[in-house]
Amino acid sequence: MDNPRRVTDINVDGTVNLLEASKEADVKRVMLASSSSVYGKPKSLPYEEDHPTEPVSPYGVTKLTQEHMARVYTELHGLSTVCLRYFTVYGPRMRPNMAISNFVSRCVNGEPPVIYGDGQQTRDFTYVADVVDANRTLLDSDAADGDVLNIGSSDNISIQELAETVRDQLAPELEIVYESAREADAEHTHASVEKAGEVIDYEPSRTITEGVGEFTEWYQANPEWYEPLVRES
Repeated sequence: MDNPRRVTDINVDGTVNLLEASKEADVKRVMLASSSSVYGKPKSLPYEEDHPTEPVSPYGVTKLTQEHMARVYTELHGLSTVCLRYFTVYGPRMRPNMAISNFVSRCVNGEPPVIYGDGQQTRDFTYVADVVDANRTLLDSDAADGDVLNIGSSDNISIQELAETVRDQLAPELEIVYESAREADAEHTHASVEKAGEVIDYEPSRTITEGVGEFTEWYQANPEWYEPLVRES
């Protein structure tokens, strides 16, 4: 994390501003986008919501602080809040500097996908439509008020397998390139979504292969504005 002060200003101060404004405006419910980064290095997988929270990055610390702020506003002021721990959200308009977008960009341009490290690190990739569905459900439901829920795919995939999935769909002739590992959060993430299933009937809708296929189609239909963002990231 290059700028912990900036991420703290945005995630912590911004959350307090939001909660204060919501309290004053008598808002019905505040839904906060938390992150799997709150867990840190796994003691067991898949992560359940009661897994110890020991974040290993300033970003993870700020997301956990958001959750505590939400809990305090619920307890002290009666403000309805729910925190959703997202696991690596991907899909149309995704953040351009993520593995999937970079793999797709390189493959559509005839360049080999680059893996940083040995590719055995794993991630639980969540399709954006599933995140949207969870949020839409909670707009009208108080079932998770004052609580936290994992929102993931209930599966995980190695970065090696992910690169192969993208490569095989777009340019199977390319060889994967490996470079030195970059600093990152936990080496493995994997969400248990059992609680979300029980509380809001959450159920992931796509496999990683299906989701990557949909994202690839969208990417190829929107190269003018999106591809430059990926190439510059």
